Amino acid sequence: MNDRLDDLLVRANRLLDRLEAVLPRPLGAPHWEGAIAWRYRKRSSGHGAMEPVRHVASIHLDDLKEIDAQKERIVRNTEQFVAGQPANNVLLTGARGTGKSSLIKACLNEYAARGLRLVEVDKADLVDLPDIVDLVAPRPEKFIVFCDDLSFEEGEAGYKALKSILDGSVAAASPNVLVYATSNRRHLLPEYMKENLTYTHTADGEVHPGEVVEEKISLSERFGLWVSFYPFSQDEYLAITAQWLSSFGVPAASIEAARAESLVWALERGSRSGRVAYQFARDWAGRHAA
Repeated sequence: MNDRLDDLLVRANRLLDRLEAVLPRPLGAPHWEGAIAWRYRKRSSGHGAMEPVRHVASIHLDDLKEIDAQKERIVRNTEQFVAGQPANNVLLTGARGTGKSSLIKACLNEYAARGLRLVEVDKADLVDLPDIVDLVAPRPEKFIVFCDDLSFEEGEAGYKALKSILDGSVAAASPNVLVYATSNRRHLLPEYMKENLTYTHTADGEVHPGEVVEEKISLSERFGLWVSFYPFSQDEYLAITAQWLSSFGVPAASIEAARAESLVWALERGSRSGRVAYQFARDWAGRHAA
């Protein structure tokens, strides 16, 4: 009888272990003092975890050239946030490789000593955004929830979760959390020509967007600050290339000699973006290191 009871207890414990592995559980707090940035990741079991970023990109505000107007707006908003003043969620949109993500990372490095922290969340995990906000809300630090290269397809679950956190939930927004998102799409959703047919016109000529268009605009409108980035001209591209070459220790005379080659590099890639300038500078500095 005792043997049968012991066997049942062993089997019951195994069953409980399996249930615990699949049942939802609260998001655990990381070691907050061990990092200034974290990534929210889903485990294979479906449980989320905050993983510290051991090596944060060492980019600084002075490294970013030819985007002074955009930099001024983002820095001003971040300064207000860190100082405990009212500040807005931010949507950075526009041409690829123009410094949208780099500007957010540079702000983190600039204000980390004053308590700014960053949590990077992939769009697939935005459904867990309320849990992340609840976790960081009691903390004294200021947290930027960073969503890079954000865009949605029709019906994605993260779209509704992000809308609710930005503005629309019955719960008040946490004063120590802002969302900074980057996207190549201003309205974050694909737009189709047929949607223009849903516009209506009144007798006096006033135009009203249809429900489909309203739904697509509603998410981006919940970001209080929109910052647009534009493709660089040739002169701007060359200035950015020179800055990156200088950061790698290339002397002024050699930077001038690299101009023609940097233009060919951009032509081969079909882009004069800041990312292309940085990639050229790394290649050129590495090849001429001797």
